[in-house]
Amino acid sequence: MGFSSPPSIGIIACPGGESFTEKMIPHLKNLYKRNYDKRATDLSKRYGLSREEAMVQMNLSRDVLEYRPSLRRVKDSYMPPEFKLPVEFTMFANGEFKASINSSIRGMDVYIVQDVEHHYPISFPNSSSEAVLSVNDHIMCLFVTIDAAVQAGANRITLVLPTYPYSRQHKRKGREGLTAPLFAKICEFMGVSRILTLDIHSKEIENSCHTLSIENLHASYQILRKLVNIIDVQSEDLVIVSPDTGAVDRNKFYAGNLQRPLAMLYKERDYSKVSKDASHSNIKSARLLGDVKDKIVFMSDDMLGTGGTLIKAMSHLRELGAKQIVCAVSLPLFTGTAIDEFQKAYDKGYFDYIIGTDAVYHDATLLDKEWYISSSVSDLFAQFIMRLHHNQTTSPLLDNSLIIQKLLAKKDVES
Repeated sequence: MGFSSPPSIGIIACPGGESFTEKMIPHLKNLYKRNYDKRATDLSKRYGLSREEAMVQMNLSRDVLEYRPSLRRVKDSYMPPEFKLPVEFTMFANGEFKASINSSIRGMDVYIVQDVEHHYPISFPNSSSEAVLSVNDHIMCLFVTIDAAVQAGANRITLVLPTYPYSRQHKRKGREGLTAPLFAKICEFMGVSRILTLDIHSKEIENSCHTLSIENLHASYQILRKLVNIIDVQSEDLVIVSPDTGAVDRNKFYAGNLQRPLAMLYKERDYSKVSKDASHSNIKSARLLGDVKDKIVFMSDDMLGTGGTLIKAMSHLRELGAKQIVCAVSLPLFTGTAIDEFQKAYDKGYFDYIIGTDAVYHDATLLDKEWYISSSVSDLFAQFIMRLHHNQTTSPLLDNSLIIQKLLAKKDVES
């Protein structure tokens, strides 16, 4: 399908996914505009046409294929589709949800966006008051939206879930459920073809379904774009530290690309206790395998919940003599009192910066903190959606080592 063909991508923003969708769609429009301009330039050279004549021919082909071509479209320029579908969501007094799609989506490639960790007030058209939805509320809202898209005749349904729900329940210890793969199996049963997510907690979840594919995107390039502006990533003093054994592979990736040594914190935990907040975690002690004295420390983790583990790690590294500490988290949940706890830790000098992505919605309460840096991954998801829709390879986005090396080489030239 060419870039001048009738638009067959439809994006549905669930109530929690509105913010991420509004960031992602402009990137998607720019990608289509860029490809359209390139196609027009190439065709004008190949067939000896002016660029305007090539555009007229491309738009003519598009109008011929459309059932009802728009009479408002300019014939010698490109108008990107709106992408976002009109959907009305209703939340009833008893907590039930309903999704009503207000335009035809028959045969369309539909992408449903939901931020299950959006815990700020959300307004609904049928209610004068706002509601704060739980993870389970967001999931149920997602399910009714999937069903609405199936009933309306969508050709293919893909879920855009920057945060994969229940991802920490991926392995069984005793008599407990495997809720992470269960969620994917429910989506598969409902007719979902693919789930796009970011830095999933465990790769085991990706292999839990038969026909549904889980595409796990990585925020490392977007995080490094911010990191190179606050520290010298080519400094001999830089050390990459894994905050625990579970994050070794992630930090090994950074260490390999930055060509810096890798250290690791080993933590002893008391599993009879449950971490309630950053001040009450179940970590008894921590030991460092490596050296951070007078070093610049960079740590990365996939998820920040209450933050107790990370704060204890940063405190321990500062005690061992680290002169600068920067942490990165792909999914900055900041649950409970985490923002206040990190402010206290910053005031005590435990760390210098936290880099997080916009995969989880936050307002100025976090974004205005002097120690917090937000990195956007909306362009990453937009690129992935376009490649999927046009059946193009997604390997460069799943393995981003090449563009990371280009970023570092550019930074080296500038310095």
